[in-house]
Amino acid sequence: MRWFLGIGALLLIATVLEAGLIVYASYTLFAIAIGSRYLAREWVRSLEIEREPIESPIEVGQSIEVKIRLHNRGRWPIAWVLVEDLLPTLALRQRPTRLSMKGKRLRIAMIRAGKSITIKYRLHGEMRGFYQIGPLVAETGDLFGLHRRHRLLGRPQYLQVNPPIRPLPNYDFASERPVGEVQLAHWLFEDPTRTAGVRPYRLGDPLQRVHWRATARTGSLHSRIYEPTTLAGATLLLDFHADGYHQRGEPYRSELAVIVTVALANAVQELGQQVGLVSNGRDAADRLRQEQAPSPVDGEATRDSVRQNVQMDEANDRLRPVHVETRRGIEVFANIRDYLARLELADSLALPQLVMEMLPRMPRDATVLAVLPQVPVESAVALGLIRRQGFAVSVILIGLSEDERAVAQGRLISEGVRDVRSINRESELALLGKNLLEPGENPYGIETALI
Repeated sequence: MRWFLGIGALLLIATVLEAGLIVYASYTLFAIAIGSRYLAREWVRSLEIEREPIESPIEVGQSIEVKIRLHNRGRWPIAWVLVEDLLPTLALRQRPTRLSMKGKRLRIAMIRAGKSITIKYRLHGEMRGFYQIGPLVAETGDLFGLHRRHRLLGRPQYLQVNPPIRPLPNYDFASERPVGEVQLAHWLFEDPTRTAGVRPYRLGDPLQRVHWRATARTGSLHSRIYEPTTLAGATLLLDFHADGYHQRGEPYRSELAVIVTVALANAVQELGQQVGLVSNGRDAADRLRQEQAPSPVDGEATRDSVRQNVQMDEANDRLRPVHVETRRGIEVFANIRDYLARLELADSLALPQLVMEMLPRMPRDATVLAVLPQVPVESAVALGLIRRQGFAVSVILIGLSEDERAVAQGRLISEGVRDVRSINRESELALLGKNLLEPGENPYGIETALI
């Protein structure tokens, strides 16, 4: 529009001054501007793409090929077009990178009428995550640089890279229920070496269960009641609040927390027991923008502005926790792994708020395995609340120094949580089955007043 205003002003001045040569040049420039505007608009509107479906999800270390065919459906050859397939910038530039690329996703070409070009490149999944691929941004214009047009072509695709499944040898999270006013709804497994009481004999009780002393004293048969020692399955409680993961340790600590959670879920699932997931992280799929039909963008825009308007939102204000119901089945583990592949750090729900919201939906017949990057006082109190509600609680500390671990254990001890494990690197998964606090042992000699 500014070009036409300038040409019109020049023509008006030339007419008033009766400068014929300038008038002729103005008409020529006006014709060139009109023709360039027409060609730029026709070129950008005649572009169509055909994108081959990608294989998703993939595993860490695998690659996929992205293949796009760009067609010129118009009557005119396109003198030049610059096309770029959009990828998440952070995933490519982060160190270490989450995605690596081989090939060219940015290309400039001339396309004759009715012809097409092909764009191919490969993506390699370096880390788990959920990544947007596309849409394709096309930029073209006239040969004089007077007009430029941009267009978004095709719908974006989404690539999910699943976290790795690591074996967890010596899985042993057999927790004990608290003894006191908490009543058990279901006693799933019993330890015959630990007698909790006696009750009248019931038809079908085996002879080894009969309590002969009580029978002799009362004159009627009585049977022993044993304490439960092993619970069926686990509910994984993953604290993914951003405050617990300092930038200096990222992305290593958060990735280690996810790998540990996947390993625990896999170990429980292989035992044929129920497993579930609760987390205060955010699901990357919640950041998808509302899809809109691709359309030409005027010449005032730039490729950077177009790119920012079509990529996934950076912010996510949703407060909904990530929750997979605790049940049995291989599909439950697959669902947990999908969520963990897309899980991102969030700053919405702290662990105490998460516990208060999800406690009514967590089954009491499953151990609560809490994976924590830190244990502030509020988190220790929240886990103590879970334990006092009748849940068995085990805690796995991620990436803590000795001093931080000692403080965390002191806070957990004061709330009655004694099954505490620690892991600082992936190679220590084989030692995860070892409890840092053996029954009756306080290796650091710390008092509960440490909090």
